[in-house]
Amino acid sequence: MLKPDSVGALASTLCLIHCMITPFIFIAKTCSETCCDSSPAWWFFVDYMFLIISCWAVYRSTQNTSKKFMKPLLWGLWLALFFAIVNEKLLWIVMSKNVTYTIAISLALVHLYSLRYCQCKTNKCCTK
Repeated sequence: MLKPDSVGALASTLCLIHCMITPFIFIAKTCSETCCDSSPAWWFFVDYMFLIISCWAVYRSTQNTSKKFMKPLLWGLWLALFFAIVNEKLLWIVMSKNVTYTIAISLALVHLYSLRYCQCKTNKCCTK
């Protein structure tokens, strides 16, 4: 069975890759015969799919962590990623794509840290 931190790190990494290749898809699409300047609708739903998967991973990771600081750190990074992705669609404020990349990388690294150093060995150590 996959551990939530493994799923979270994988989801964050795939989200980062998804965000990084989007501009290349736009460039390739502008060279296609349709000459549309937008990506397919399903491509934008991938963002929300990653948010749902990472939300589950953060929830499960916070249930199984042995360190109290991990819960607010994981949820804070997830909320920041959620805001960055929704902001990208709704344009509340102007932000560099690097902000989203940094948040996704940070969330993946925190999941990896949690996987390595914050796992409960017994039910007594987990924060509820």
